[in-house]
Amino acid sequence: MSVLIQNGRIVTAVDDYVADVFIEGEKVSLIGKNLKVAADKVIDATNRLVLPGGIDPHTHFDMPFGGTVSADDFASGTKAAAFGGTTCIIDFAVQTKGQSTLQGLDVWHGKAQGKATIDYAFHMIVTDMPEERLPEMRRLADEGVTSYKLFMAYPGALYVDDGTLYRAFRQAGENGTRICMHAENGIVIDEIIKAAVKDGKTEPRWHALTRPTRMEAEGVHRAISIAEVAQVPLYIVHLSSSDALDEVKRGRARGVDVIAETCPQYLFLDQSYYEREGFEGAKWVMTPALRERWNQDELWQGLKFRDLETIATDHCPFCFKDQKALGKDSFTKIPNGAPGVENRMSLVYNGGVVSGRISLNRFVELTSTAAAKAFGLFPKKGTIAVGSDADIVIFDPERKETISVNNPHTHHMRVDYSAYEGFVVQGFTETVLSRGRVVIEKNELKTEGGGQFVKRALCNSLLR
Repeated sequence: MSVLIQNGRIVTAVDDYVADVFIEGEKVSLIGKNLKVAADKVIDATNRLVLPGGIDPHTHFDMPFGGTVSADDFASGTKAAAFGGTTCIIDFAVQTKGQSTLQGLDVWHGKAQGKATIDYAFHMIVTDMPEERLPEMRRLADEGVTSYKLFMAYPGALYVDDGTLYRAFRQAGENGTRICMHAENGIVIDEIIKAAVKDGKTEPRWHALTRPTRMEAEGVHRAISIAEVAQVPLYIVHLSSSDALDEVKRGRARGVDVIAETCPQYLFLDQSYYEREGFEGAKWVMTPALRERWNQDELWQGLKFRDLETIATDHCPFCFKDQKALGKDSFTKIPNGAPGVENRMSLVYNGGVVSGRISLNRFVELTSTAAAKAFGLFPKKGTIAVGSDADIVIFDPERKETISVNNPHTHHMRVDYSAYEGFVVQGFTETVLSRGRVVIEKNELKTEGGGQFVKRALCNSLLR
C-alpha cells in the first residue's frame, strides 16, 4: 500500500522542515513540498510533528526472572510500544549458564516470531563464556545479533567474573561488536543485603538502601577500564546516578569508546517512592534502584551535553498483586522491574522539550537515532529519509493526557499498575506506521502482528 503524509513538520536528529512524505511499500520513496502523487491512503499531518519511529534499545518481554516471567510478551509488549510511538525494540535473549548462546537465540526467536506488531532485534545476555565457546560470538554477529550484555550484578544468577568479562570483551572487540554492561558491584551489594536482612530490614525501601550509588559507580569504572584494555565499544545500560555518570565522563574524556543510556524512571521518579504506605513501594523495585531526586538534574545535564546518548525503558513489568507479592516477606524476593515501554516518548517530550531541557532534534536523537547508530540499525531505521524504512510517528505536540492504568489512551501494557500514575504529559502519539503499515491511527489499533526480526550491522562509534 502507498501512503502520502501531507503538511507535517518533519523532525529528525538534524532536520526540521515542513513537507510531504510519500511511502511505497515498506520504504520512504519521496519527500518534498506539495507532492502531487496518487496514494492509496492520505494522512493529513497539519499541526503535527512527523518523527522517526522511536527505538527502545532495552526491553525484557517474556523474560523469566525471580521465580516468575515478565507480564508482557512480544504480542502485548510490542502493541503497547506502538501505542507509545516506538516502532522498533531491541530485546534481550538469554543464554542459560552452561548452554550455547545460539540455543538462547533460538528460544527468543520462538518467543517473538509471529507475535510482534513492530520490528524487533536482539542483544544476547551472556552468563558464561569459556574459551571453547568464544567462536559463538562471531556466529551471533553473522545472525544479526551484534551486541552482548553481561552482568556484574545478581551473583548466583546472571553475574559473571572479571575474567569472563575480559574474555568476552576482547572477542567482541575483535568482531566489531558492542558490549552492553549492567554495572553494579553485585558481590559487595550482596554483603550489604545480607547484613540488612539479618537486622530484620526487609521492607521495599531497603532495596534502594542496600544498593548505594558508589557501587554503581565502581561497576561503571571497572567496566570502562576493562573495555579500554580489551579495545571494545562499551554501552552502559540504565545509568541511574550522578556518581556513575561521573565515571562515564572521565572515561570519555580520556578517549574510551563508552556511551551510556538512562531511563525515564531515573529522570522522573526518585527514592521517595519506596516510602509509600505498606507494600506499595514494591511497584518501583528495579535495578538499579531509584535514587535521591537531586540526581535527576545531573542526568538531564548528561543528556544535554551527550555524556548520556540514549533513553531506553528497561521495560520489565511484573503485576503488583500476584508477582511483586512474591516479596511480601522480604524485598530480596520482589521481582526486579517496572513497566514503561508505552510512556517513554510522551514523558521525554514533556520533561525534555516542553520543559526546555533539550531541543526537539535532541529528543529525536535520544529516543531513536542514537540507538539506531549505536546498534547497527541506521539509516534503515532512526531517521526519515528516502530509502529508509517507513517507521514514522505522527505526534501531537499540544495534546495532554494523564498517564494512568485506568486511562485507555496511555495504558495498553499487560500489567496492573502504572509506574507514572497521575503524571500529566504534553505531547502524544497519534498515528504510527511500521514499515509503511498503519499500525495505530488516531490512537486506535488498526493491525497487529507483522513485526519482523531485524538483523543488525556491526556497531559504530558515537564518540565525537
